Amino acid sequence: MRARRGFTLLEMLVASAIMAAAVVGLMAGLAGTTRNAARLRNYDRVVQLGRLRMNDLLADQRIQGSTGGAFPPELVGGLTAGWTANVAKVEEGPDAIAGNFALDRVLLEIWWVESGQRRNYTLEAYRHRIIRE
Repeated sequence: MRARRGFTLLEMLVASAIMAAAVVGLMAGLAGTTRNAARLRNYDRVVQLGRLRMNDLLADQRIQGSTGGAFPPELVGGLTAGWTANVAKVEEGPDAIAGNFALDRVLLEIWWVESGQRRNYTLEAYRHRIIRE
């Protein structure tokens, strides 16, 4: 009997099934990776905006108490996002007179809504200022 070349139909079906299983697994992994990338992109955007807002709060020593606002949707890729800040005096020099120092605690919460769920990121810093009045 002569040796035949090529694959049998059964071998082709088994190879196709193995290849299909590998492609399905690969596509599921890519879908999960894409979702994670989108979630991390949104997180990175709001964290960067939070750092910019914190720099503004640390630089403007006139801000005291609670304040907040919303970020324009074009800055956060269409997400609904905003911030809330609380600036409170922690300590002051020996006498609360003009020219002495004060230490303020700045607590900033950045929030955004993603997939119907509210998420937040909190930043905390301290600023040193000179008492003006």
